[in-house]
Amino acid sequence: MIHVGILIVSGILGGVIAKLIKAPSVTGYLLAGIIVGPAVLNLIDSVTLSHMSIISEIALSMIAFTIGAQFNLEHVKELGRNIFIIALFEALVAFAFVFAVSYFYFAKSLSFSLLLSAISCATAPAATLMVINQYRADGPLVRTILPVVAIDDAIGIIAFGVALSLSKSAAGAEIVSLSHMIVKPLIEISGSLLLGLAAGIIYSFSHRLFKREEDTLITTLGIIILTAGIATTFNLSALLACMMIGATVANLLVDRNRIFNMAEKFTPPFYLLFFTIAGATLHLNELSHIGMFGLAYVLARTLGKMTGAGLGARIVSSPASVVKYLGLGLLPQAGVAIGLVTIANASFPEIGSQLMTVVLGGVVCFEIIGPFTAKYAIHKAGEVNQKVVS
Repeated sequence: MIHVGILIVSGILGGVIAKLIKAPSVTGYLLAGIIVGPAVLNLIDSVTLSHMSIISEIALSMIAFTIGAQFNLEHVKELGRNIFIIALFEALVAFAFVFAVSYFYFAKSLSFSLLLSAISCATAPAATLMVINQYRADGPLVRTILPVVAIDDAIGIIAFGVALSLSKSAAGAEIVSLSHMIVKPLIEISGSLLLGLAAGIIYSFSHRLFKREEDTLITTLGIIILTAGIATTFNLSALLACMMIGATVANLLVDRNRIFNMAEKFTPPFYLLFFTIAGATLHLNELSHIGMFGLAYVLARTLGKMTGAGLGARIVSSPASVVKYLGLGLLPQAGVAIGLVTIANASFPEIGSQLMTVVLGGVVCFEIIGPFTAKYAIHKAGEVNQKVVS
């Protein structure tokens, strides 16, 4: 119990310091975790951290649930086809760049390269949104960034689900047929989505029985945790299943906004612990061994996001400012990426330690430079102080 208290207090202090220096709160949480973890003070040792995985799993399941809210059909129609084309290009080109660097240049294993590339797709919107609000920005660039980052994490989760299944198939036997590597992931993904759909339907129809806010909150948390547990038990993707719950709720319930707003109010303590624990698991001693590779990962993801976003925007004939600067607003990376690498670490312990160090090092880097690149983009696009204040 005292260890949880240490993580919470240190995370709060880290968040306060981050705000004072105008850095994202998640950066403060990560640095606080590094300080109290084995890498520095060792107030929380590795054995204790291994027993806290349930916190990370719950937090990640909640994140996936809220991402599912973006798949309300009315909202999807409003976004239009162009936004999805841009989002697919910026995510998948980043995947291709990171995979090429990892697998072909640095000769990392197929599993390592697939998982790292899938994780690189995810983008954290918080830092970019903070900059947009701070500078009261509005215009074609901002109106493109907002929906792209809203669906970007969903693409990352799906890509990771496919990569995880392919990696498991490749690692499970010396010779794996192409059909096996395709069929098994399809079964895992479809099974995860069907589980989430069933859980979402059950929740939506039983929702009318719970009128009080506390009952709704407990039921929401309960269905998410239960579904994630079932998915894990049957080797399905808890992320995809929980995302599907959110998507189902977003389309079946009229009061969906109340449910998602309630969930967001409940999650901050889990997120704080989630990021602080992630920082504590960072193996600083390995940074000296993967310095060049870590730098190559950051550069490959940056170039992939910028190239993919520009290419997608050009294909759908977006304004010049969007083509030039959209990628600079898509660099921050945090919650989902940390959760995905945590799952990868549990699934592949032999490569998980290095994978986690690379990803968490990249997260710290992107969370530091991301707000500055986003600020540069909206300034160059001429969209600062364009929002009408009512």
